[in-house]
Amino acid sequence: MNSAHRQPSYGVRFDWGLSGARAVSAGCDVAVVVDVLSFTTTLSVALDEGIVVLPFRVRGEEAAAYAAEHDAVLAVGRSVAQGDQISLSSSTIRDREHQPERLVLPSPNGSTISYEVAASSTVVVGASLRNADAVGAWICAEYPAGAVVAVIAAGEQWPDGSLRPAFEDIWGAGAVLTAMAAHGWQATQYSPESEAAGSAWTSAEPRITARLEESASGRELIDAGYPCDVAIAGEVNSTRIVPVLRNDRFVPATTVHS
Repeated sequence: MNSAHRQPSYGVRFDWGLSGARAVSAGCDVAVVVDVLSFTTTLSVALDEGIVVLPFRVRGEEAAAYAAEHDAVLAVGRSVAQGDQISLSSSTIRDREHQPERLVLPSPNGSTISYEVAASSTVVVGASLRNADAVGAWICAEYPAGAVVAVIAAGEQWPDGSLRPAFEDIWGAGAVLTAMAAHGWQATQYSPESEAAGSAWTSAEPRITARLEESASGRELIDAGYPCDVAIAGEVNSTRIVPVLRNDRFVPATTVHS
């Protein structure tokens, strides 16, 4: 890998997808994974409900065995969920009367990136529009000014497996980066890529509900019958819970007040 692609001169870095995560998280103190539609939004809803979330790379038999090993409920695919089964759809958690203690939540993007980055011993945080300000405040409270922070927009995948940049994720990443600046992080540490993500959020914020609905990922979910997922993703700063990956599971770091 070209060393310049790691953005080594900057304390705040930004990139896309799993390869980008591997690049900018190398040697960092904390990595923030953003997958607005839908992993990190569903993660935030789960932690709001007191559920411990175990990210996993893939669905199928391997995920089922992992869930059984950890005495956890396995989230199924959206299209096959029935009754009160939980899926990556955040509404399947919010609408349940009884919540599981532990949930294995597979996804090919945000969950996979979280799982893989954690292997490098980096502290991994899950961020969405629902908790962007809380995440920014927590980073500023927990880490010194010289710490290195990597913010990763998970993106989606084209049918051939290549990265499809998903603009809801750059908005979520930009919301975190903007919150960090608002809570005292020095702007001189931001890479140009990080600054661009912050600018994307500033542009989208006034019309974020419409932007989410009109985006490619939002339209995909709405057309498939999941408008509630898009609406929940747009609940900007509605929770103060900061999900931190500890011992292979996301748990609340703390409750950060405004």
